[in-house]
Amino acid sequence: MGLMEGKAVLVTGAGRGVGRGIALAMAKAGAAVVVNDLGVSLTGDDSGEGSPAEQVVEEIRAMGGKAVANHDSVADWDGAGRMIKAAVDNFGRIDGVVNNAGNLRDVIFHKMGPDDFRAVIEVHLMGSFNTSRAAAPFFKEQGSGAYVHMTSSAGLIGNFGQANYAAAKMGIVGLSKSIAVDMQRFGVRSNAVAPWAWTRMVSSIPNETPEQQKRVEGLKKLDADKIGPFCVALCSDAAANVTGQIFGVRNNEIYLFSQPRPVRTAHTAEGWTPEAITERVFPQFQNDFYPLHRSGDWFTWDPV
Repeated sequence: MGLMEGKAVLVTGAGRGVGRGIALAMAKAGAAVVVNDLGVSLTGDDSGEGSPAEQVVEEIRAMGGKAVANHDSVADWDGAGRMIKAAVDNFGRIDGVVNNAGNLRDVIFHKMGPDDFRAVIEVHLMGSFNTSRAAAPFFKEQGSGAYVHMTSSAGLIGNFGQANYAAAKMGIVGLSKSIAVDMQRFGVRSNAVAPWAWTRMVSSIPNETPEQQKRVEGLKKLDADKIGPFCVALCSDAAANVTGQIFGVRNNEIYLFSQPRPVRTAHTAEGWTPEAITERVFPQFQNDFYPLHRSGDWFTWDPV
């Protein structure tokens, strides 16, 4: 029996790339899968490409698994409810939610408009809230359940021209931790995962300069199907004690990320003035300031 035998899972944005790999991995592990995908372009517009969700469902059924397609938007509260309802109506339960759906509106910050910012927040952050909240009453009632939320090194470390995406992905980290804290007493777990993979979203990054081209060639080595097994493990009962964590998966590498904690302290019995802060605190903290790294500055080695 697979690790997910007898369980039902929703995977959002599962028509292509990372989401497709997760849906297939869940099915191989024995789970019944709600395959959610809008079938739209990177920016969230109708691509006219048919239904990738239906194609993944057919792949799962061809291997003897159970799956149904859903075409609602995670950004729609009622649509998120229908995704969970699809699991309960078709499979009698919901045991896992993998919040993978995403979009991009990459623009350098001083040129970014409110529509660019809002569009990304609504899909990544609000979408993760909507689906998670829809599943919460079912998880609470049955005393079990697992959330996996996709974050990104663009937020955890930094990236160029992605203020909207980074803000959403760091918001997801806070959301995941809060869910873990709030629902721990009900046996519900929540974790965040930063995936590295060559997908349709990643392929949209610039590759005009030699430096950019070199980076793109490295990214092409990242297999989108490598993320699925880790998500299966997180959703399984074997990970019953794993919650509130931030992980990364990069081909055959798995990371556990740190979480913000104080690293230096300054205090004075007299209280601080602005002048004293600039004269004493900033110089004292200077050696521990974080540089303006981008994700590529930190992960400089080829994926294993």
